[in-house]
Amino acid sequence: MDSRSDCLVLLLLVLGSAATALEVPLDPKVLEGLPQPPTITHQSPKDYIVDPRENIVIHCEAKGKPHPSFSWTRNGLHLDIGKDAKVTMKPRSGTLVIDISSGEKAESYEGVYQCTARNKHGTALSNNIVIRQSRSPLWSKERIKPIVVQEGLPLVLRCQPPAGLPPPIIFWMDNNFQRLPQSRRVSQALNGDLYFSNVMTEDSRSDYICYARFPHTQTIQQKQPVTVRVFNMEAINETMETYLNDTDLFGDEAAEERKPAFLLPEGSPSSKLVLRGQVLELECIAEGLPTPEISWIKVSGELPAKRTSFQNFEKTLRIVNVSEEDAGGYQCTARNRLGSAQHIIHVSVKAAPYWIRAPQNLVLAPLESGGLTCRAGGNPKPTVAWFINGDPIDNFPEEPSRRVEDDTIIFTEVQTASSAVYQCNVSNEYGYLLSNAFLNVLAEPPRILTPHNTVYPVIRDKPALLNCVSFGSPVPRVTWFKDSRSSILMGDPFVFHENGTLEIPVAQAFHSGRYTCVARNSLGISENHVYLEVKEPTRIVKQPEYMVVQKNRDVVFMCKVMHDPSLVPTMIWLKDSGELPDDDRFIVDSESLTIMYVTEADEGTYTCIMNTTLDQDSASAQLTVVEATPTPAVMYEKPDPPTDLELTDPEVRSIQLSWIPGDEHNSPIKKFLVQYEDALHGSGTWNNLTEVPGSRTMAHLKLSPYIHYSFRVLALNDVGYSLPSLPSRTYRTKPAAPDENPSDVKAMGTEHNNLVISWKPLTGLQSNGPGLQYNVMWRQMDVDKDWNTETVANVSKFVVAGTPTFVPYEVKVQALNNYGKGPKPPIVVGYSGEDWPVAAPANVRVRVQNSTQAEVSWEPVPAKSVRGRLQGYKVYYWKERSLHKHTTHSHTHRMEQQTLTFTGNRSHGKLPGLHPYSLYSLNVRVCNGRGEGPASPFLKFETPEGVPGPPAFLRVTNSNIDSLTLEWGPPHERNGHLVGYILTYQTVNNTNEFGQLKELSVPPNETSTTLHNLKYSTRYKFYFSAKTATGPGPGITEEFATIMDGVPPVSPVFGNVSSSVGEEGALITWDYWGPERHIYVEYIVENSDEDWHKEMVNGSQSHVLKGLKEGLAYKVRVVAKSHADQTVHRSEELVVTVPAMASRQVDIATQGWFIGLMCAIALLILVLLIMCFIKRNKGGKYPVKEKEAAHADPEIQPMKDDDITFGEYSDNEDHKPLKGSRTPSSGTVKRDESDDSLVDYGEGGDGQFNEDGSFIGQYSGKTDRDGVQAHESSEAPSPVNAMNSFV
Repeated sequence: MDSRSDCLVLLLLVLGSAATALEVPLDPKVLEGLPQPPTITHQSPKDYIVDPRENIVIHCEAKGKPHPSFSWTRNGLHLDIGKDAKVTMKPRSGTLVIDISSGEKAESYEGVYQCTARNKHGTALSNNIVIRQSRSPLWSKERIKPIVVQEGLPLVLRCQPPAGLPPPIIFWMDNNFQRLPQSRRVSQALNGDLYFSNVMTEDSRSDYICYARFPHTQTIQQKQPVTVRVFNMEAINETMETYLNDTDLFGDEAAEERKPAFLLPEGSPSSKLVLRGQVLELECIAEGLPTPEISWIKVSGELPAKRTSFQNFEKTLRIVNVSEEDAGGYQCTARNRLGSAQHIIHVSVKAAPYWIRAPQNLVLAPLESGGLTCRAGGNPKPTVAWFINGDPIDNFPEEPSRRVEDDTIIFTEVQTASSAVYQCNVSNEYGYLLSNAFLNVLAEPPRILTPHNTVYPVIRDKPALLNCVSFGSPVPRVTWFKDSRSSILMGDPFVFHENGTLEIPVAQAFHSGRYTCVARNSLGISENHVYLEVKEPTRIVKQPEYMVVQKNRDVVFMCKVMHDPSLVPTMIWLKDSGELPDDDRFIVDSESLTIMYVTEADEGTYTCIMNTTLDQDSASAQLTVVEATPTPAVMYEKPDPPTDLELTDPEVRSIQLSWIPGDEHNSPIKKFLVQYEDALHGSGTWNNLTEVPGSRTMAHLKLSPYIHYSFRVLALNDVGYSLPSLPSRTYRTKPAAPDENPSDVKAMGTEHNNLVISWKPLTGLQSNGPGLQYNVMWRQMDVDKDWNTETVANVSKFVVAGTPTFVPYEVKVQALNNYGKGPKPPIVVGYSGEDWPVAAPANVRVRVQNSTQAEVSWEPVPAKSVRGRLQGYKVYYWKERSLHKHTTHSHTHRMEQQTLTFTGNRSHGKLPGLHPYSLYSLNVRVCNGRGEGPASPFLKFETPEGVPGPPAFLRVTNSNIDSLTLEWGPPHERNGHLVGYILTYQTVNNTNEFGQLKELSVPPNETSTTLHNLKYSTRYKFYFSAKTATGPGPGITEEFATIMDGVPPVSPVFGNVSSSVGEEGALITWDYWGPERHIYVEYIVENSDEDWHKEMVNGSQSHVLKGLKEGLAYKVRVVAKSHADQTVHRSEELVVTVPAMASRQVDIATQGWFIGLMCAIALLILVLLIMCFIKRNKGGKYPVKEKEAAHADPEIQPMKDDDITFGEYSDNEDHKPLKGSRTPSSGTVKRDESDDSLVDYGEGGDGQFNEDGSFIGQYSGKTDRDGVQAHESSEAPSPVNAMNSFV
């Protein structure tokens, strides 16, 4: 392609990206009239494994205008849905529903399905959806001979499960459903085999059982138990020496120690292929004595720390979300004290196609240009294929408006008929991606979606936003007019937004009026009028005042408001930021709050809030309540004001004032307050000058120059101040030079190149004369000898520009007026402005002190790089994630950043309050008066394990006479790996005296336990805590009690039990107030020895017993049971009599001849069973009959006709399923037929599985055998669906 063509493609891509800015609004009125090609909105996954017990549902949903129609292909051929009554399609949907509930086989519907959604504007395709039935094939029959191995040698127990769909999950257990313990010596490989690096005598057992769980069919199958016998040559030789008087009879010593050798993988080196984004699992298992330890490295680089984990005692290396950079060699090393062995696994990473830029729907106007880009990555590089409405693009004739350039289709000057759905398929040998993207060419004139004549009220000086939402194709251009359409609005103070909104940042009254927005494109024009109303703000013009009120008096707070006349105000009063007390003494009027008969509880802050629909204003005042003065025999009042003020003995800076006191009103005057007014500098303002004791009536006043004084006097007694006296005559002092210089002189920079000298200016009283000015003097310390001087007036600061950054200056400020200069000013030292620090602390280190605290240290930043006054150092730190293995990136959240500031020139500090067992990041910054400098490089550190938090809960799930079943939840804050729980308990009697403490350790993977041999009807106190390797954490305490003789320790929960007999049966009704939801009605024939019959009640408080025999009396009771099917509550027994029928009928079951016939049949069956048993024990033609007695067939499903048999072993009983298991002919299990339970296999129905997969409760359906036969029995109980909980 030449350069001119390249430029054209680039231009079209730019135009295409601009054209995609046209967005179709969600307004239903707009959507109704717009055509749209189909879009697939929901579809089933590409690889869809279906459950053969459920109907097959293949999803396909799409939208479009008009609504699309749907069709399907199967294996590339059209699927005629009408020909198969079992296949239906949901209305207005493409979702297929295949009904196989009537016995049809799901495998007959397997295949590759694809959905097509089409309307007149185009056709969209779904992915190819591969439908496959899940399968759980049977284990091949085999007879496994006991394995005899010398102690110390390696051993591999093969599992080799049948291949299922999806593959089964493998685990090893024993006869008691306990997981076989695994360690560095004994572990299960990824393929399910059990590897022993070296065997020990305690490995001898006869119940190594491999189980396979098939997830979809919810079935578990087991392999024939394997017997392993480990012999010790030294022990055998000692035995022979004792009995045969011979030594070293067998001549073999115990297995010698040896250096490691690899059992898995085989060969050297090996290779592994993994796809990008998948999980890479590499496995190395070695044998040796002592047991080797495994370690891993990447030959050509580092392991990705955040994505790498080690499992199975370091034998498995696991890397999640694999990328191309993970390719290369990985070396595992097995090492013990005798040596080491290495194995290199070469990993190659390929990639199924993945999107770099998937095509997006494109909406264009006629004659516009754009493009669809389909860009994907992959290894090998995927090929790109384009389709139009489901057909290859090569099948369509070339069009000048459409051109394919590599992974992009370029459209130029499109027409309405160009609308279509384009499919992009990118594929390589590892997969494919299919994406639909439509080109929708719309020619729409402008439409304004903002409601007409909308009124926008705003408050003056606030921003105003006028909306003009429009739609059209091409995209309309919006312009605004005010009042008339004489001129377009533009420039200040208007701001025009891309969506058409007009903004006035500071609205004023003159902005009110009618505004017109006009939307234009090449197809038309549309306009809309809106109105802006600028309102006056709400203001409180008379605020409530501070009040001191005596008790039992009334108080009034005023709150007068001015607001815009068009706004309706609402006044709200608050007390101490809360609502007013609900008390009739509080009276709220339009402009006031009155509190009647004030009490001490009424003290507080009262706030008046005036709200309108647009704004609000508020003001507050304090109320203080004082004790009421008791009514005296004599009235006490404030004193009268002093009179006859006289000035005598005038001096340059002093004068004497005398007065005559007013009436004291029975309360002695404590003091007089002398105030003055300066008519020259502050007319109308009175200032306090001095106070004199109440016994004196004159004062010697010190005066300042250049003041026009007037004096007045106030008297004070216990009631309060008097009114002021009348003012004295005016006395004027003469001007003079200032007596003092400005105070609070400071020098500091506000910018990096200036120095601001500020001071507190002299008042008019301090100026001493007219023409007050200031001499501002400065010089750089230790650099300049001469002072720089500037004289200023009527200011309180002076800025020196062009200074160096943060250097010391000496400054002083001197006052002067027309009569001279003030005293010599003191020198003040300040610094010019600071700049941002330019360096970060170096050599940042972290020393973790404990699980919640770490110490961080750093090298201080040089003073030159601080470029200012060092304020200190700030440490920013945050928690990245917890270190628990189960925590993944998908559900961890980085905690909020925390900051610690260490003032001064520090080089270390402590970080408290950290979360144990977590990953943290931090950086350090230096700060000065200007701000913070750059951050140091991020440093990560980990906190060790700590003690866990308290368990989430502790409760009783089952209470018996002598046992309690406790259940608990793990701590919310584990703070490490839990190693167990500590349960301590003791008895508590009625006087709260405690018995002896008992302690029980519980494994970390259990969530319940049962305590046996407890005292009946006794209260116990439990102390329960979790622990990590660091130690136990805080515990929780609960008290529970055992029950007495089976009677619940609570009050009766049943009442009003009654009955009535009708045609349908006996109606039993009752009241129930208990928490249990398992309610049963039990009944028995009166005076009979049979067991109680029970019927479950479905959530109501009544039940009809049907089938009761006429003429008999029944005892009836209602019981509530726990989840463990144990009776918790029981009602009183009720006798219900069923009336006899008029015509008496003979009950055949009570006739003698019938009873005799049944006894004869039972005896005949017993004789036949005895004969079969004798014949079976003789062995017949079965050469392995004796072994069969010790190795029962453990399959949970019967063998098919084509299953493998051994020799002449063809006993039909080999094909019988175990009790409780059912298998359809297809080899799969129906849901309603496969829900096995332990009840089906014996009396172990109460068994449960713990979190680690161990089985709680012994399997009691197996009969124990005596002697060696019982120990070596390889018969295993059949697995049950409950085992799914631990896989």
